[in-house]
Amino acid sequence: MSDSKTANEQKIAGAPTTVVSAKPVVLSAPDRGEDLQVRVSAPATGDNLPVIVFSHGFGWSMNGYAPLADFWAARGFVVLQPTHLDSRTLGLAAEDPRTPRIWRFRIEDLTRVLDGLDILEASVPGLAGRLDHDRIAVAGHSWGAQTASTLLGARVLDSDGVPGKDMSDARVKAGVLLALTGLGDDLTPFAAENFPFMRPSFDSMTTSALIVAGDNDQSHLSTRGPDWFTDPYTCSPGSKSLLTLSGAEHSLGGIAGYEVAETTDESPARVALIQQLTTAFLRSALHPEDTSWRAAATALDEDPNPLGKLLSK
Repeated sequence: MSDSKTANEQKIAGAPTTVVSAKPVVLSAPDRGEDLQVRVSAPATGDNLPVIVFSHGFGWSMNGYAPLADFWAARGFVVLQPTHLDSRTLGLAAEDPRTPRIWRFRIEDLTRVLDGLDILEASVPGLAGRLDHDRIAVAGHSWGAQTASTLLGARVLDSDGVPGKDMSDARVKAGVLLALTGLGDDLTPFAAENFPFMRPSFDSMTTSALIVAGDNDQSHLSTRGPDWFTDPYTCSPGSKSLLTLSGAEHSLGGIAGYEVAETTDESPARVALIQQLTTAFLRSALHPEDTSWRAAATALDEDPNPLGKLLSK
């Protein structure tokens, strides 16, 4: 990596600061079957800190996605990571009566985190009173991206193609959706039978968002190719950007963790690009006067060997 590129990345992402973290912070959830565990990561200093609520992919937990959570927290965000009921750390049985509704519990988990901000910020010594409750974003990967998308306005179609309940949340001002699955028209028979919630409508997903897709992400849940993951950009209104990463598969280079076994396309450079661009996007989305996103987009456009391409509308 050249010195000029390193300097440019520092300019976009900012110099990191010390991070403090607390886990598990427990939020009471009597209607869930067990209380909600959350990890809270925050910069050790600073005030008016924007918030990112992150939804993990299938089977993961609040302990995953360190390449993103740690990076964001070190650059001025408070990152809140709930552990959903599908987490391998909880071992919920397939025959558990909650299993068919896990997708709804996931959404409720994110809403519960937003409702419990005061409790969560009080869990980290010295953090109380330092959050900016008016600058909140959601983010997620894979199933977590679908979960997060509902707070941005995406809805789930019923068997007759009618949009279900609107679960958008006005407190959420922006989103980052990583490897978000597309429309349900081309699901495999297995997916159509077992995952009826995978029939999204993006028609009302109006909140500003950055969608990140891999051009080599071939899902076994769809009969389409990697372009399936661009549907959330193509089919949603409002201010949206699409980052398509060259050669990336579903792990997008390894965002779930360092040296994780399920990463099929390990690429530290790809992860670094995601870190920088998501940080810049969220800064500018939550602070309209911030020019980080414009600088990041320009840097990618001018890169002679770009790792991806960016579209915006």
